[in-house]
Amino acid sequence: MTMTSLPGNPHDVVNFDDVVTARARLVGVIRPTPSRLADAISRAVGRAVILKPEHIQRTGSFKIRGAYNCISQLPPGAAVVAASAGNHAQGVALASRLTHRSATIFMPDNASLPKMQATQDYGATVLFGGPTLDDCLDAARNLAADTGAIFVPPFDHPHVIAGQGTVGLEIADEVREPAVVLVPIGGGGLISGTALALAAVRQDLPVVGIEAEGAASMRRSLDLGTLTRLPSVATMADGIALKAPSELTLALTRRYVTDVVTVTEEEISQAVLLLLERAKAVVEPSGAVGLAAVMAGKVAGNGPVVVVVSGGNVDPLLLTHIVQHGLSAAGRYLRLRVVFADRPGSLAALTAEVARLGLNVLDVDHHRTGAGLGIDQVEVELTVETRNPGHSAEVQEALAAQGFTATLR
Repeated sequence: MTMTSLPGNPHDVVNFDDVVTARARLVGVIRPTPSRLADAISRAVGRAVILKPEHIQRTGSFKIRGAYNCISQLPPGAAVVAASAGNHAQGVALASRLTHRSATIFMPDNASLPKMQATQDYGATVLFGGPTLDDCLDAARNLAADTGAIFVPPFDHPHVIAGQGTVGLEIADEVREPAVVLVPIGGGGLISGTALALAAVRQDLPVVGIEAEGAASMRRSLDLGTLTRLPSVATMADGIALKAPSELTLALTRRYVTDVVTVTEEEISQAVLLLLERAKAVVEPSGAVGLAAVMAGKVAGNGPVVVVVSGGNVDPLLLTHIVQHGLSAAGRYLRLRVVFADRPGSLAALTAEVARLGLNVLDVDHHRTGAGLGIDQVEVELTVETRNPGHSAEVQEALAAQGFTATLR
């Protein structure tokens, strides 16, 4: 049996009227996510930051927009199949349930349990498709070919892009002043639709795309002038960890997007932490890359920025690691190797100095033997909580003044 195709040619360029039609189709389906000024975050970064909070959207991300716009146009009762690590899976599952059709989703073998459970709770059948998302995409296309189900791509179709473009229409209505709009890039569906919509109605809202440094396939493709597939990706931001965009999303990005910049893992983790602390927002790494770019000074100018917070589906275990990583990257955790003379009272003197500096000790590890230690020396590995990078420097200077040799771990 041959695979049934989605209506519309995947290589057709989506237009503004498609986005407007998608907006009408989504009335009553999506949850309002009005853009708002984040006062505390703005003060922290020294620039007005307006959040577009798609992490509170139904299914926890913007993906329901494109999934529903696409699936609702299929013949009644047509079954669908898709592949995703999480957000697209949940969008397809809910859209299928709302349109009374069955959905089968292939997820990677290491997909997080909460995302799998959420997808099943929306009514989809979840199958493992292999170790990578590419394996899952192949499995989904094969099942579609074998059964006649319709494969719903995560970004590479005009109906999906038009649905995601409704984010741009809402930003145009909600943000009155000129600003730079920052949009995460994975496969490019969200930024393609958003930039297309804003180019038609608000040219004072230029769009800049943000990629993880370890998965910068769009930036690479733009630099080389042709669609380029990365050999591998490595980032905590699994929602945007794509090896390549598509010809369609690359063309739309080239036409409508002002620039594409990348952020590091440290910058992403610090942004997740700031959103948690100052906005009380639980955001997945891919949803925080826009703020990461602002915090790192990678967005030109000093005027307002609109940060599209694209999703909030983060595994609690991963969130724990990200917060710890963010605290370290922000200079809030300090790990020191302190070497001193092995004589009575030395350890007490060290702990007294740590107490005087007002440090909260998180971990202590004491060694009498080790590389680089003299026969009359001991070392202590300390993990302490500090206020900021400046405080960390003060701690090292104060310990040195008391005769302790302290080096960063």
